[in-house]
Amino acid sequence: MLPPWHFLTVLGGVALLAPLSAPAAAPPDRRGGRPPNVVLVLADDLGYGDLGCYSPKAPPTPNLDRMAREGRRFTDFYVAQPVCSASRAALLTGCYPNRIGILGALGPTSKIGLSDREKTLAELLAERGYATALYGKWHLGHLPPFLPARHGFGDYFGLPYSNDMWPRHPTARFPALPLLDGTRTVALDPDQARLTAQYTERAVRFIERNKARPFFLYLAHSMPHVPLHASAAFKGKSKRGLYGDVVLEIDWSVGQVLGALRKHGLDENTLVIFTSDNGPWLSYGEHAGSAGPLREGKGTTWEGGVRVPFLVRWPGRVPANTTCAEPAMTIDLLPTLVRRAGAAPPRLPIDGKDVWPLLAGEAGARSPHEAYFFYWGRELQAVRSGRWKLHFPHDYRTLGDGPGGKAGKPAAYRTARTPLALYDLQNDVGEKTNVASKRPEVVARLRKLAEGARRGLGDSATRQKGEGVRPPGKAP
Repeated sequence: MLPPWHFLTVLGGVALLAPLSAPAAAPPDRRGGRPPNVVLVLADDLGYGDLGCYSPKAPPTPNLDRMAREGRRFTDFYVAQPVCSASRAALLTGCYPNRIGILGALGPTSKIGLSDREKTLAELLAERGYATALYGKWHLGHLPPFLPARHGFGDYFGLPYSNDMWPRHPTARFPALPLLDGTRTVALDPDQARLTAQYTERAVRFIERNKARPFFLYLAHSMPHVPLHASAAFKGKSKRGLYGDVVLEIDWSVGQVLGALRKHGLDENTLVIFTSDNGPWLSYGEHAGSAGPLREGKGTTWEGGVRVPFLVRWPGRVPANTTCAEPAMTIDLLPTLVRRAGAAPPRLPIDGKDVWPLLAGEAGARSPHEAYFFYWGRELQAVRSGRWKLHFPHDYRTLGDGPGGKAGKPAAYRTARTPLALYDLQNDVGEKTNVASKRPEVVARLRKLAEGARRGLGDSATRQKGEGVRPPGKAP
């Protein structure tokens, strides 16, 4: 179980699946004679039930709800692991995090980071001539060899790791929280109430500055990860407590970005994505989000930990006001976006596949993966294939029927254990009814798929190291 302050530094390499190479570069999708712009907005610890377009109980999110109406909403979109650094590594590299040795949540004492052997989405698009920027949380190594400038981002402003890793957070054990501009520290112990607005201001200026060339903007909000902070303009505005105010400000941020695109005539040549890095951190109770109908939350491989909101908007290319129920994952974004840009794929093997037919709403489009695999650290805990999800016996953290924390302090988790369990997600999204005994042929098929994953990615539960692991970067 994670310690309450959510800091896991995991060293060393992990094993991986049989390698899958990205597809060959295709001619770019062009509007106005240039490749499409890409805007990727990532929230931190936002739950499946935290947007109005996913749940009527959510805080107000008018801009994101509009984005869903003007684009496509995915109901079965996943992160590769339900924790910060591992999730972000998968998002930017197209690899399961076990493949590249980035697990858990790297903190201020970590000596590892994303290896410079790995090609990020930003690097590949920069090689294609894109302007690139990251505003917000990085969390893939805070030492100079690992910072965003070394991984393809031409401009960076934000926090190198989670916003709870500072001395004024109730459960933190760290000495400082640097706010960086490039590699330069502009503040220690910054005013977090300004973070969402500061990131947004930078994003809007970046769009204006690069309106005449293709660009990749990665807006990685530090919120609604605890400790929660909203600017003065949003405090009390949601009528849903501080968590609701924070989500409302993130929604405002998305509205500002969409407004900047519209102002500069870039709507029809810009693909915009909004998602979250994992599910809600339930132990924080009133300062945590909601997984909606899903089971458990962050730090678990139950649906509430790994299934997240996902919205995509590209007027004229992505059908408006539509929904996709096919499974997809963050590992699929790199090959999909690189292909749209006409950029070269990574030379090293990746795990993601091009899911453009799903984004574009092509008739009969299906997930290109036979299965997705869900690890917690080095342990393979679950596999999803089609409507079925198989959990292998494993321990997991839970509040059970107990309440979450109050006033920014977490409640204690307890440890529970699941037996081998098969769920029909089409009819049981809450993973309540184990049907393993009724569908032995499905269990056998998913077990066989899992063995392939173990041979490649390894599995601590079965003491397999895997055959294709690549080590993380290590500081001198």
